[in-house]
Amino acid sequence: MLGRRWPAGIAGLLLLCFGVGASIGDDTPPAPSHAPTQGLTQVLVFGDSLSAAYKLPASEGWVALLRERLETRAPGRFEVTNASASGETTSGGLTRLPEVLETGDYDWVLLELGANDGLRGLPLDVIEANLQTLIDRAEAHGAAVVLLGIMLPSNYGPAYADPFAAMYARLAEENDLPGLPFLLEGAADDRELMFDDGLHPNAEGQKRVLENVWEVVAPLWGLDSHGSED
Repeated sequence: MLGRRWPAGIAGLLLLCFGVGASIGDDTPPAPSHAPTQGLTQVLVFGDSLSAAYKLPASEGWVALLRERLETRAPGRFEVTNASASGETTSGGLTRLPEVLETGDYDWVLLELGANDGLRGLPLDVIEANLQTLIDRAEAHGAAVVLLGIMLPSNYGPAYADPFAAMYARLAEENDLPGLPFLLEGAADDRELMFDDGLHPNAEGQKRVLENVWEVVAPLWGLDSHGSED
């Protein structure tokens, strides 16, 4: 597949999040090629509060911004469904995903889960196994998966945070998935783009997240850097 890949030595990357929290938003057969063809391309975003416009109107979240950009630059070509839920964990995702997948004939699943598991310090082998099962289920449904990785706040310590980041790189490599090492790259280290909790992007930060995701999905979906069809 095309798309941005995890660089070598991802476990040694700087962990850029600020602050700590008990949870992200807890207050509220192999996939075929999916190069765009004529007809509607259905996209499912399946994540937690980082994809659910935490503390913002849904229209200001990166998923809604992605939907708007696609409709403007490739009108009538894409349908984007956001099934993200604040506070979601990988185990909760395993419970919800089968039913969600039945709501559409999805060509792509943008998978963004694991942050809440990590913030709770759950065993990494359990988180990784859950993510692998989520990938397997999406692909068995006929969807191609884009893996949106997460990094933990630096105060979680390298003994846990570094292997956590490396987990996404390993899953991407083993499953030949495109995606991001860090969904919040360029936002998490800028306090002006984050809420005071240091964990969630504000309205301006959501725009940065959109650009991170767009860099990956545009070539996958046959769109150039300006969004028009190749």
